[in-house]
Amino acid sequence: MSRIAVFSVLCALLAACTKAGFGPAALPVGIPEAEPTMIVLGKKLENPYTTENMRDAFTSLYPSKSGTEIQTTHLYVRFLPDNEDEMETLSSLGLDLVDYPVDYEILVDGDYYQDPSVGENITWQYAVVPADFEFPEGIRHEILDDCFITETDPDTRAADGIDWCAVEAEAFRISGNGDMLAPETRAGRVNPSGRITIVDDEANGGKPVGLSGVRVRCNTFVKFSNTFTDRDGYYTIPRTFSADLKYRLVFKNEKGFAIGFNLILQPASASSLGKGPASGLSTTITKDSDRTLFLRSAVNNAAYEYISRCEEEDMDLTLPPEDLRIWLLSKLDASSAILMHHKVGVSHDLVKEFLGYFASLIAFFAPDITIGTKDMTGYSDAYRATCHELAHCSHFSQVGLDYWNRYLEYVLLSYVSTGGMTYGDGSGKYAGYCEVGEMWAYYMESVMYQDRYGGPVPQFGTTFWFSPQIFRYLDERGMDRSDFLEALQTDVTCLDELQDKLVSMYPSREKTIEQVFFRYK
Repeated sequence: MSRIAVFSVLCALLAACTKAGFGPAALPVGIPEAEPTMIVLGKKLENPYTTENMRDAFTSLYPSKSGTEIQTTHLYVRFLPDNEDEMETLSSLGLDLVDYPVDYEILVDGDYYQDPSVGENITWQYAVVPADFEFPEGIRHEILDDCFITETDPDTRAADGIDWCAVEAEAFRISGNGDMLAPETRAGRVNPSGRITIVDDEANGGKPVGLSGVRVRCNTFVKFSNTFTDRDGYYTIPRTFSADLKYRLVFKNEKGFAIGFNLILQPASASSLGKGPASGLSTTITKDSDRTLFLRSAVNNAAYEYISRCEEEDMDLTLPPEDLRIWLLSKLDASSAILMHHKVGVSHDLVKEFLGYFASLIAFFAPDITIGTKDMTGYSDAYRATCHELAHCSHFSQVGLDYWNRYLEYVLLSYVSTGGMTYGDGSGKYAGYCEVGEMWAYYMESVMYQDRYGGPVPQFGTTFWFSPQIFRYLDERGMDRSDFLEALQTDVTCLDELQDKLVSMYPSREKTIEQVFFRYK
């Protein structure tokens, strides 16, 4: 099934199901992020790492040796998955897949490449695998090159006196790629290292902070390596290189979430950082950088911070579910915690009846969180929206699928019955699910915003028919966010049940709880 066909059905579902959303405003369907930029390829280059080129380089430097030391260690291959199950199979094998051929010039870098020979279907996926790799049965593949990729320590020679760094450099020269060899590495190879940072103008005195937990991928031809940045944005690539590299940020975070680009149906977006030396690349991302890169990075750091702070010694909150998929939607000003990848909506009887065969496809490709970026002007906008939606995700982890489907049903039906009013008017079946859920999310959005930016606690969400002020009032009187989330169990489906639950859990605070609920009911 083509990616465009899947995307069209998904748009129909979003239009039908998330106009009110689980977020700060209404959520009509839109186009993901900005219009995607397709990579434009130039001429084909000769791969210096082919077994043949490496053997020729070896013979050039060591003519008296037999050359038997050069045997194929890796295969440069491409796969053509026919459907999402085959794509998932490839991903589950731990392959570092890219959707463009790595032995071509890149004239224009971009978000994706679509091979014209496959039309709108899933395009060729390129990878480098060990020579003894067992190819998964039934998935079409082609072996493009037999390769020899050395892993010798750059500071030492092999026991037999062979300088593999020199052999690799010679292979670049004889394949016509000698100009790619970095001057500082002509005598050997280095581990690329650097720091990726981002600036939030309103925090930390406007000084750069690390881009946390994001994957840095680099390659020269078929030689790939990647690693995650640490909390402060530092990284060191585990492999060594001697030639200029292509650097990319892959927004699949070590904390278990991915910021994806849904039009091309990839679990995680990749943003090019361009070419850089083998010694490493450092960069600072600001609001004046590419807008998509800046917003991906801001959402990345906000999600990393929220998940990190769920630990017992900090906020002590239930973690959001693993394998979260976050989409950024540039045509919208709304956000949601639809949790479709975790089966919300598509498991609802009404939605399943509508989708039929497509239900499983939509669940595979769909987002858990959507962040509307249309009116975002800075880091703080992305921060508060992300915190709000992740607070919903913590609530979902605690109450489960059936609860969230009822929440969704209220959103759907109330949007229709009220003519498009955000969150409805508080009447109708399952309104209480929305009431307690939005109280929690707006409260968390407010207090985390204050934690980061200081000043008084913002009044986010206080103009709706529900009252996040209740949690704020109790917070100011000694209760905390973990107390509130702990109370939001599956049996708390309205304001009265929330009051009863808090009193039963914290009887010493009964009078305070009763006073604030009476005030805001």
